[in-house]
Amino acid sequence: MTHISITGDLGSGKSSVAKILCEDLGFEYFSTGSLQRKLAAEKGMNTLDMNKFSESTKDVDDYIDNFLRQIEADKNAACTYILDSRLAWHFVPSSFKVFIKVAPEVAAQRVLADKARSNEPDSTDVASTMASLQARMQSECKRFKEYYDIDYRNESNFDLVVDSSVMTAQEVAASIIKAYQSHLNK
Repeated sequence: MTHISITGDLGSGKSSVAKILCEDLGFEYFSTGSLQRKLAAEKGMNTLDMNKFSESTKDVDDYIDNFLRQIEADKNAACTYILDSRLAWHFVPSSFKVFIKVAPEVAAQRVLADKARSNEPDSTDVASTMASLQARMQSECKRFKEYYDIDYRNESNFDLVVDSSVMTAQEVAASIIKAYQSHLNK
């Protein structure tokens, strides 16, 4: 089976969709965002601070990149992954590559409503959350361009682009499964 890499906008529902896909397809879940949140917490940082920190050192990115490279290299893997990661599409090019986009205001509303989300910058309203998400996205874009000379937001890098602004996570997952199955049948 082919791994599925999911990237996209902050607050687009990537993690929720990835977990649904794991359940529906029986795949394993790997989230670089969860790993980064854990590392940020260990360093006493929030996610924006961790992104800014990562602009000055490649240690965190190298750790994650090497894990993804191992997945790509292991052609006899015992499991198939749903890779919830900004750059899995780049490091696991054999994956079915999905980009989930979302309107900025919808993303901010989702992030504000998600009480389980850890290590986010302090925001109390949609406008400040949108600004924080925009700052994180700009930091990531700058870092990925500098480190890898890539633009993860370039939709031409992906096999499927889905706008989750007016879709439930279940609807997004269903559209991915349909496109993935069609991809496998080609």
